[in-house]
Amino acid sequence: MNSETNATVVTIGGYVEVEKYKFAYFFTMLLVYIVIICSNVTIVCLIWIHQNLHEPMYIFIAALLCNSVLFSSVIYPKMMIDVLSEKQVVTYSACIAQCFLYYSLNGSEFLLLAAMAYDRFVSICKPLQYPNIMGKSTVYGFLVLAWLVPSVQISVPNILIAKTKLCNPTLKGIYCNNLIYKLHCTMSKAMSIYGVVVLINVAILPVFFILFTYAKIFVITYRSCKEVRKKAAETCLPHLFVLINFSCLLTYDVVTVKLEFDVSKTVRLIMTLQVVLYHPLVNPIIYGLKMKEISKHLKRLFTMENVKMIE
Repeated sequence: MNSETNATVVTIGGYVEVEKYKFAYFFTMLLVYIVIICSNVTIVCLIWIHQNLHEPMYIFIAALLCNSVLFSSVIYPKMMIDVLSEKQVVTYSACIAQCFLYYSLNGSEFLLLAAMAYDRFVSICKPLQYPNIMGKSTVYGFLVLAWLVPSVQISVPNILIAKTKLCNPTLKGIYCNNLIYKLHCTMSKAMSIYGVVVLINVAILPVFFILFTYAKIFVITYRSCKEVRKKAAETCLPHLFVLINFSCLLTYDVVTVKLEFDVSKTVRLIMTLQVVLYHPLVNPIIYGLKMKEISKHLKRLFTMENVKMIE
């Protein structure tokens, strides 16, 4: 029975009519995917190459951008295949795998942002203790936990639903997220409760921790000199912008399914594309332009490229 369930083909029914402009959609998605990869990887490489960027804050930024690349790679290739296909389908086992990676990487995003918030708190509020607190082992420990904790917690329901009987073979979205639960004949209360616990652990608690940490930073720096306040604003505001943007998009993703909002196919498609398009592009723009040291290296890189082109 399990092998039959895993081999079941799920129809992806969240697309609007794409046949007429399928090649235009395909090349648009391909272009966006290339821009996401190139922009994120460029900043990661700059952080890797330049010694003055080998600090915890920049290491966390590099991890966040790597997370965006992985997230986009989970979504975009399948979307491009679907656009060119006459029928948008996926096997149930592949759908479960995509759902697992989607939420694991989303959870990692929140935990990486929480690690960055803690790093900023120690750097600004406890500068003398910073080298001892944020050593290499601490940074690498945060990185391992950020990727490990969500994947372990999210793997449990994904393993269990692999054995669940399907009644509805049509997925309303354009990729496999928590809409996958709407395919099942029944949904156990235990699974629903566990899902809420995971949501609290990997999203809600990190968000509260980040907001509390930045509130403390701004309260402490408000009493300090203008230079300290400026430093706090330069490093904290980009992180807060990324957090707010990401939280709003993920809230839509979770709430529309949990509360069973009747959203039209076009609105659902537009909002879903916001999740997979807006966020992976915003991260490199925010950190590339607003983080002073990264911005310097980017300007030098493009200046050198322009000089080479002229020569």
